Order: sequence, then C-alpha cells, then structure tokens
Amino acid sequence: MGEMSGSALRGLRVIELGQLIAGPFAGRMMADFGADVIKVEPPASARSEGGDPLRKWRKLYPDDPSGTSLWWSVQARNKRSVCIDLRQPEGQQLVRRLAAGADIVIENFRPGALEKWGLGYDVLSADNPGLVLVRLSGYGQDGPYRDRPGFGAIAESMGGMRYVTGFPDLPPVRLNLSIGDSLAALHAVIGALMAIHQRRASGRGQVVDVALYESVFNMMESTLPEFDRYGIVRERTGTNLTGIVPSNTYPTADGQYIVIGGNGDSIFRRLMQAIGRADLGDDPELANNAGRAGRADEIDAAISAWTSQRPLEEALEAMTRAEVPSGRIYSAADWGDDPQFRARGMIERVPLADGSTLAMPAVVPRLSETPGGIRWAGPALGEHTEEVLGELGLEPAEIEVLRGKGVI
Repeated sequence: MGEMSGSALRGLRVIELGQLIAGPFAGRMMADFGADVIKVEPPASARSEGGDPLRKWRKLYPDDPSGTSLWWSVQARNKRSVCIDLRQPEGQQLVRRLAAGADIVIENFRPGALEKWGLGYDVLSADNPGLVLVRLSGYGQDGPYRDRPGFGAIAESMGGMRYVTGFPDLPPVRLNLSIGDSLAALHAVIGALMAIHQRRASGRGQVVDVALYESVFNMMESTLPEFDRYGIVRERTGTNLTGIVPSNTYPTADGQYIVIGGNGDSIFRRLMQAIGRADLGDDPELANNAGRAGRADEIDAAISAWTSQRPLEEALEAMTRAEVPSGRIYSAADWGDDPQFRARGMIERVPLADGSTLAMPAVVPRLSETPGGIRWAGPALGEHTEEVLGELGLEPAEIEVLRGKGVI
C-alpha cells in the first residue's frame, strides 16, 4: 500500500482528463504499475455534484450518504484526484501547467473538445515536445463519423462483435460488460507505451489515436479475410466456435455446464477415449480439424451424451485425467473459493476510507521484477487538489482564490 519502488512505470507522470470507462481504465492500468496518475475531475457546482459520473454508476454503498459506486473504488485506484474546471480559462491554464511536466495525457472527450478549451496537442506539445497524448473516442479523430457520439455498445456493434454473439435464431446479444471500452483502453495503454519507447530514440512525443470501434474490429480474427476470399459471413453459432471442433459447452447430469476444448488433434483422440468413443478418435476422417468441422454435430452429440449422464465434478475429473482442457462456468460467487485464484492472489482486499475493506481484482499482468500493486482505492473527489497544485508551485492563498472562483 506504500511506494512501489520496483514498479515498471514508476517515474512516469500521467494526466487523466477522461471520464467513465475507456480513458480511466487505461489510466488505472498505468497507475497499477506505479505511474503517478493525476485524475482531473470537474468540481462540484450549483449545476452539478462534480466528479467523474462513474462515481455514481452501478451498485452504491447502502450506508454511504455520498452514494459512491463500488466500481469507482476499482477504476480510480492508485490515482490522485484533482478538481479543475476545464471550461474556465484559469482551469485550462492549470492543465497546461500539469501537462508541461507530464509524460502522458489521456483524454476521451469528443474530438475537438480539447482544441475548444485551448488544450490541443499543438498547444500542449509546444511546452512539452516529449508529451504523448492518448485520445480515445468512438470513431477516431478524423473521418465522416468523427463528431458522432460513440459509446462502447456502438463500437461492439460496428466492429462486428455483436453480430457473431448469440444464437442464430435470436437477435445479437451483448456481453453484460463494457467490453468495447475495455478493449479500447488496452489498445490505449499499448499505444502509449510504444510512443514512450519511441520517445527514447527521438526525444519527441506523438498522438495515440484510439477509436473504440477499431479496437473491437482488431479482435475479429479471420472474419474479414474469410469474407474477402470466400464471401463467407461468420454468423452466430450459440455456444460453439465456428470451424473449431470440438469446442463447446455441454450439459451435465446435475443441471450445470462444462466447457470442453478438444480441438487439438491429439487432445481429440484422448477426449474420445475418455468418453468411450474410441471409434471417433480413431476415425481417419476426424484426425484433423478440417475433417472434424464437417462432422461437428455428430461429435458434439457424442460428447453431450456422455456429459449429460454425469455430474459436473465427475466430468471435470475425467477431463483432467485425460488431459483435455475443460472448466466450469464461474460467476462472481465462485472466484473466491477457487484454489487457483487464491494461489495466484487474484483477489485483494483493499481498505476504504470508512474503515471497511473491498475485494478487488489484483493487478495483472504479473511482472517478476517490476510488479504492480494496489496502493489505495479510488480517492474522494478533489482529495489531492491542494497537494498537486502545491507541486506546481501555487501558494495556499492562490489555491483559495481559485476555489472561490469555482475553478477547483
């Protein structure tokens, strides 16, 4: 919970101007690995409670009069919160001063918003040529859709993910998660660190332009070349994976489900031996995936016939003995009891301001020499304003004047 002297991004200063999911998730990843992430939030005013709207999203503390979201505690962990009104000239000047001493600025406003506030890359990089500006938006910084509002749900649809998700006889479905935003955040972190690496050679920063729909599109595997070469549109197939056999979800005798991935050639033979169908495992036509793909229904029916006669635990044990990849489908209620999660320390209990603790996902990926860590949960609104502005050289009297004007 203290200073992380061996963390990979220690010494990197990041100014986070975004809100909600995509930009702040990118900032959180950097903060987890030791970067000093200063999150800029709008101050409370007569028109607004102030702060990132995520502070109020999803389930709230039942006994917390401020109504702080549990998600906020995770998404804003390891960050310092500073209140600055970006719409006021004095606030814009403060952000320019912050950016002058930063390595990375993250923003996920609509394209053109920073320029309207006098905070475009041309302005920020004039004082700091090595600055990396990470810009996340629905459609990117140019193109005919540039000015459209774009959320992760739209990106998942336009990028193709929604089309292939669900059952063929039902409308497309979504994951009950903001996966489009999260994928964009991961692309943003990758882009930012590549730009920082390039800066070591050139001495200059650059703009990292991340479009949510493009981040989803980048995950679509071979769907585009399949259409280009053969005119095939990959469709929804429910629980299986098109052209990869067997890889599916199968019912068990106790009303649960087991996921089995037996699509490797030698794995398939072991799987068929384990379920008493050596005839299929020894069939020359099924020796490779191409042959199995043509008989997917037959293979899935054989596996289902076996799993449906056994409870989940028995089926899992048989698959483990046969060295066939398999697993149960976990909910949030299952993670804490799993020995692999415990052995890897994947759930951490983090102290909150009220004296309680909250379970959070631990920091990933795991680095052997420069690991990350959780130093504190999401901060109170403006908790670090005086501290950060003091680091800029502002005197307490100047800070009070800005507060009186509603700038901070």
